[in-house]
Amino acid sequence: MSTSLHPSRSGLLAPNYHPLPVTIATGEGCWVTDTDGRRYLDLLAAYSALNFGHRHPALVAAAHHQLDRLTLTSRAFDHELLEPFAQAVTGLIGPHVAGPPMVLPMNTGAEAVETAVKAARKWGYEVRGVAPDQASVVVASGNFHGRTTTIVSFSDDEDARRGFGPFTPGFRVVPYGDAEAVRAAIDETTVAVLLEPVQGEQGVVVPPADYLPTVRALCTAADVLLVADEVQSGLGRTGSTLACELVGVRPDLVTLGKALGGGIVPVSAVVGRADVLGVLTAGTHGSTFGGNPLACAVAIAVVDLLTPGTLQARAAELGTHLAARLGALVDEGLLARVRTVGLWAGIDLGPTRPGGPTDGRDLCERLLARGVLAKDTHGATVRLAPPLTIERDELDGALDALADALR
Repeated sequence: MSTSLHPSRSGLLAPNYHPLPVTIATGEGCWVTDTDGRRYLDLLAAYSALNFGHRHPALVAAAHHQLDRLTLTSRAFDHELLEPFAQAVTGLIGPHVAGPPMVLPMNTGAEAVETAVKAARKWGYEVRGVAPDQASVVVASGNFHGRTTTIVSFSDDEDARRGFGPFTPGFRVVPYGDAEAVRAAIDETTVAVLLEPVQGEQGVVVPPADYLPTVRALCTAADVLLVADEVQSGLGRTGSTLACELVGVRPDLVTLGKALGGGIVPVSAVVGRADVLGVLTAGTHGSTFGGNPLACAVAIAVVDLLTPGTLQARAAELGTHLAARLGALVDEGLLARVRTVGLWAGIDLGPTRPGGPTDGRDLCERLLARGVLAKDTHGATVRLAPPLTIERDELDGALDALADALR
């Protein structure tokens, strides 16, 4: 994309984003205010990084407290919150993974996925006896796991791939939702199957109910790791702590990010079997900022918010209401399809109607004019991911605006 298409006002920002025409100055809860003083209801929540809304008081307090004490040591030294962080995260996620848990803290979601891939490969060589440099990982079409050079090597999004080769080998892409294709792709070199339980960037694509359980059984039978990327779907978004819970599946490794940092600092982690993560010994992997004191303080506060389960239940309840209201728009002919899970939805526009939005971007700009923030993906699809703290009347107001924008 050339800089002439979407330049920043100063011309100093690389044009790798095409933001909606709004400049946000402040935020609180589900609401943000732009530099002109206009308020908007946030239905994107920073792609689920703001599951708890903007500036949640408990998270801001934890950050403020830690800012006055210690922010960074690097992992050359321990600090007093590292073990409490590990206990909090494994306490929340451990019951949902296959085996005694361990956690490895990183910063971004892509780093967590890279970490999981490295751990799976090393485990494959040292434990499974896979031939050196032959480890393979099965992945799904339509995936979005980040934008590092390794990750885009197994993406089928041409915008993410074009111009960034040569690509990293060792990945086999099979159709998403097709367990038999996973079965056919597994061989003696396969160390892991890496999947999103729900494909967020693709437009909240939910696989068949038997897909993940069948893949789990295939992985167990072949002694292959099941790695669930829950960076977007995890931590309450789907009405459960992890999306995998909805179908009774316990992965070997789970990648977390986005909401783990509470919208305050980037925090990610790989959580899963201690015998797998334990192959990463001193010097084999690391991050200067991974597990820093400020990140740990915020993440512990995030776990405290999720531990009672009330936010997950709230997402499930409001999600049922969201699905019903969006379904009514399909019945009315204003939308072609909707996909929902918890408080998360992908909506597809149908053929252009007179006066109606021409594509997802146009719909988002119409919503912006009505005081609602959302974001398009893949042309005719828009994702909705309001903070889990949204009130029902706020959600209804946003959905009224959506109906008006569609009409």
